[in-house]
Amino acid sequence: MEIHSVCLPPKESTFQKLKHRLSEIFFPDDPLYRFKDQTWCKKLVLGLQFLFPILQWGSHYDLNLFKSDVVSGLTIASLAIPQGISYAQLANLPPIIGLYSSFVPPLMYSLLGSSRHLAVGPVSIASLVMGTMLSEKVSPVQHPTLYLKLAFTATFFAGLFQASLGFLRLGLVIDFLSKATLVGFMAGAAIIVSLQQLKGLLGIVHFTTKMQLIPVLTSVFHHTKEWSWETIVMGFSFLLLLLTTRHISMKKPKLFWISAAAPLTSVILSTLLVFLIKSKVHGISIIGHLQKGLNPTSTNMLYFNGQYLALAIKTGIVTGILSLTEGIAVGRTFASLKNYQVDGNKEMMAIGLMNMASSCTSCYVTTGSFSRSAVNYNAGAQTAVSNIVLAGTVLVTLLFLMPLFYYTPNVILAAIIITAVIGLIDYKAAYKLWNVDKLDFLACICSFFGVLFISVPLGLGIAVGVSVFKILLHVTRPNTLVLGNIPATQIYQSLNRYKEASRVPSFLILAIESPIYFANSTYLQERLLRWVQEEEERIKANHESTLKCIIIDMTSVTAIDTSGIDMVCELKKMLEKRSLVLVLVNPVGSVMEKMHRSNILGTNSLFLTVGEAVADISASWKPQP
Repeated sequence: MEIHSVCLPPKESTFQKLKHRLSEIFFPDDPLYRFKDQTWCKKLVLGLQFLFPILQWGSHYDLNLFKSDVVSGLTIASLAIPQGISYAQLANLPPIIGLYSSFVPPLMYSLLGSSRHLAVGPVSIASLVMGTMLSEKVSPVQHPTLYLKLAFTATFFAGLFQASLGFLRLGLVIDFLSKATLVGFMAGAAIIVSLQQLKGLLGIVHFTTKMQLIPVLTSVFHHTKEWSWETIVMGFSFLLLLLTTRHISMKKPKLFWISAAAPLTSVILSTLLVFLIKSKVHGISIIGHLQKGLNPTSTNMLYFNGQYLALAIKTGIVTGILSLTEGIAVGRTFASLKNYQVDGNKEMMAIGLMNMASSCTSCYVTTGSFSRSAVNYNAGAQTAVSNIVLAGTVLVTLLFLMPLFYYTPNVILAAIIITAVIGLIDYKAAYKLWNVDKLDFLACICSFFGVLFISVPLGLGIAVGVSVFKILLHVTRPNTLVLGNIPATQIYQSLNRYKEASRVPSFLILAIESPIYFANSTYLQERLLRWVQEEEERIKANHESTLKCIIIDMTSVTAIDTSGIDMVCELKKMLEKRSLVLVLVNPVGSVMEKMHRSNILGTNSLFLTVGEAVADISASWKPQP
C-alpha cells in the first residue's frame, strides 16, 4: 500500500478565526479583504479603486462614451438649473445656493459614486424637510445669516451620518423606511409642497411659513386681496404647459427631451415676457439680482456651538436619511435596467463624503434625483462623466449667465416645483398596498396624514413607528398552520390554503413560519397548546380516532435561541402528560446543532420530512406479528 503524505494548513487560532469571521460579516465584498494576500502595491491600487470607482472604468473610457455623456449631461443641465433655483427657494435659501448645489456635488459624485446614471443635485423632499425644520426655530427672513449657517451645518451632519452608515455597514437603518412608508410620505409631502407654491402662483406676498394643510389653505383664502391676476394667468399657463409636456413624455418615453427641456424653456420664455412688459405690469414678482461668479467657500460658516446646534444635527440626520434612501433607491433602479450592481455601502460613503464636502462649498443637502436620473438614463448616459458635464454647464451659468435671470418671475419657479413633485403622488402603489397588505397600507396612510396635518418630520416618525410595530408584530406573533396530506402524494400543505388537503388520523401536523426567539416563545407555546386542545375537542365531537402524535414542521424556523429551546422542552413535557408524542421535522442546520447540544430530543423524535414521520410512527403503532 502506497501512503501519500498530506500537508495540512496550519490551524488558525481562535483570534484569527474571530478576525476572519468579523471581516466576512462587515466587509464581504471589500476588495481590500478579498485580496488580503496581495502585495502592498496592489492593496493600495485596490483601495483607491474601492474609494474612487472612476479609477476602475476610467482606463476604458473612449470618445464614443464621451459623446453620449456630453449629450446626457447637457440635457440634465437644462433641467437641473431651473430646478436648482426652485428647490433652493423651497428650502428658504438664496437661489445661488441651489446652483452651487448643482455644481460641486455632481463633481464629487463622479469621483466617488458607483452608479452610471445617477444625476446628483438638490431634491424636493430634502429641500422641503430642511426648510420646514429650520424655519420652525429660525426665520430665514429675520436672521438670514444664521439660517444659512444652520443649513450648511445640517448638510455637514447629514453627510457625516451618511458616511458613517456606509463605513460601518449599517445600511439597515434606512431599511426602516419601507416602501409603504415612503409612498405615503412622498404623497403627503408632494401635496404640501404644491399647496405652498400657491403663494407664487397667486402672487401672495404675506404667506404662512407653516407646512400643515389647514394653515396653508387658511393663508391662501385669508389673503385674497393680494391675489394678482397677471401672476395667476402666467402661472397657470406655464403650469399647464409643463404638465402637458410631462404627460407626453410619460406616454411616449422616446420624447423624454420634451419634458426635460420644458423647465428651462419656460424660464426663458417667462423671463423674456416679463422683460418686454415690465413697464406695464407690476403684479409679477421677479428673482432680481443674482451674484455672478464663484464664491463657494463656507467653511467659516459651519455652526458647531450654540443653542441651535441640536436643531442642525436633528435636521441633518432626518434629511440625511431621506436623501440617502432616495439616492440609493434611484441608483439601484437604473442599475437593474442596465444589469450592473450598485453597492449600497459604497453609495452611502460616496453621498456622505459628497455632502460633507458640499457643506464647505456653500451647498446644502443633495442626492440622486429620480426625475433628473430618468432624463439622464433616457438621454443615453454611459458613465458618471455626465455629472461632470452637468457641473461644467452650471459653472458656465454661474460665471457668465446669472444676470439673465434677473427678470425671471417667481411664479415660474412655483410651476416647475409643482410639476416636479406631482409625480411623487403614486396612488396606484397605495391601491396595491391595500390589496396586498393592510398593515403596509396603514403605514402608508399614517405617513400621508401625519405629513398633511401634523408636520413633515413627525409624519415620517409616525410612519416609521408603524413600520417598526409591524416588524414587532410579525416577530412576537408568528404564523402557525395546521397541515394536511394531499391525497396520493407525500405532500403536506395548509388545510386553509389547500381545500383538497385532508387530516391524518391520530396526528396533528403543525408548521411554524418564523424563527423562535425569546420574544415569541411564550406565545408559540400557548398557540401550539391551543391547537392541540382544539384538535382534541374536534375529534371528540366527530367521534374520530384518538390524537396520539403532534408533528411540528420546522422547515421555516431559520433560527432558535435558548428561550426557544426551553419552550420546546417544556412543550414536550406538557404533551407527555397528555400521553402525546412530540416529533420535529426538518430543523435547519443551526437549529439542529443547538437542539443536539441541548439533548432535549432523541433521534427517534427527529425526521427529515412529514411524510417520513407519519409513515414511521404509524408503522410503530401496528401490532408486531
